[in-house]
Amino acid sequence: MIEKIQIVKQRFDEVNDLIIQPDIISDQKRYVQLNKEYKDLKQIVDKGEIYSRLLENIAEAEEIIADGSDEEMIEMAKMELEDAKSKLATIEEDIKFMLIPKDPDDSKNVVVEVRAGTGGDEASIFAGDLHRMYTKYCEGRGWKVDIVDFNEGTSGGFKEIIFEVSGEDVYGTMKFEAGVHRVQRVPQTETQGRVHTSAATVIVLPEAEEFDVELDMSDVRIERTTSTGPGGQSVNTTYSAIKLHHEPTGMIVSCQDQKSSHKNLEKALKVLRSRLYEMELAKKQAADSEKRKSMVSSGDRSAKIRTYNYPQGRVTDHRIGLTLYDLSNIINGDIQKIIDELMLAENTELLKANSDEL
Repeated sequence: MIEKIQIVKQRFDEVNDLIIQPDIISDQKRYVQLNKEYKDLKQIVDKGEIYSRLLENIAEAEEIIADGSDEEMIEMAKMELEDAKSKLATIEEDIKFMLIPKDPDDSKNVVVEVRAGTGGDEASIFAGDLHRMYTKYCEGRGWKVDIVDFNEGTSGGFKEIIFEVSGEDVYGTMKFEAGVHRVQRVPQTETQGRVHTSAATVIVLPEAEEFDVELDMSDVRIERTTSTGPGGQSVNTTYSAIKLHHEPTGMIVSCQDQKSSHKNLEKALKVLRSRLYEMELAKKQAADSEKRKSMVSSGDRSAKIRTYNYPQGRVTDHRIGLTLYDLSNIINGDIQKIIDELMLAENTELLKANSDEL
C-alpha cells in the first residue's frame, strides 16, 4: 500500500509543477485535464499522509510496549495502539477504493433526456414526475438545472424533456439513472380503479466539451423556426427556436427554451456534441468486456432498472435487488440512498477487478 501511495505522490508532485508552466496554462484542454487530475490525486495523497502517520504511531507504541520499563507509558501505548489499528483498517479500505482507476467522464456535467414509453398519457405524466424528481434532487445538491427542449403530454407531463445539469461530479452520480423506469399505479384517467404499468426511458449523456468532439459545422444544417407552446408575446413571433440536422448520422436536435436564437443554438450544439460523444463512448464500452459485464451502469437503454409501485409505496431497483418502502420521499427527490447503494455495488465490482493490482 505504501508503495502505491508513493507512486501517486510522485505523480502528484509532477502535476503540481506542470500546472504552473506557461505552456500548459495556454493549452486549455491540457490545463483542464491536469487540474482534474491534481484534485483527484490530492485526495489520495492527503489520505496517504493520515495512513503513514497511523503506521508511525503503531510502530512507536509497539516499541514502548516492547521496552517494558514504564508501566504508565505502556498502558498509554496500548490504548494508542488499539486506536491506531482500528482506524488503519478503515483508511486502508478508503485508499483501496480511491486507487481504483476513475472514469474520466465522472466529473462532467450531463444532458438528461426523459422520454415517455409505453402507457400513453400516463407514461407522459410519469415522465413529468421523473423530471420533477431529478430537478429536486439536483437542486438539493446545489447543481444547476437548465431545460433545453420539451414536448408536453396531452394530459400533463412530457412526451419528452431534455435538460442540462451542471455542478461537481454530476455524471459520476447521475449515470446510475440511465435505463427504463416503470410505474405501477391507478392512472388519473382510469375510472374502474385498476392498476396500470407505464414506463419512461432516462438517457444520461456526459456533456462533451468542444475539445472532446470535433464537430464539422459543414455537416450541420441549422433550421430556425418560431417557438411553440406557452410563453410571452415574443415566443411565437420571433425565429428563436433552433433545429439542428446532423447529416452524417441523421440526428436531429431542437432547442426552444431561450428567447435568444444564439443561446438556443449554443444549447442545441451542446446536446448534439454530447450525443456524438456518447456514440463513441458506447463503442469503447462495447470493446471493454469488464464494462459490458457491469450490471450497475451498463448504459443499456432497454434495461428495466427500477419500478415505482404506488399501491405498496414501494421502489425496487432491479440491478441490485434493493427495495425501499419510501416511495413518497423518493419521488420527491430523495434518491441519494439508492445512488449510494448503486455506487457501493459498482465500487465493489471494480475493486474485485483491480484486486490483483492493489
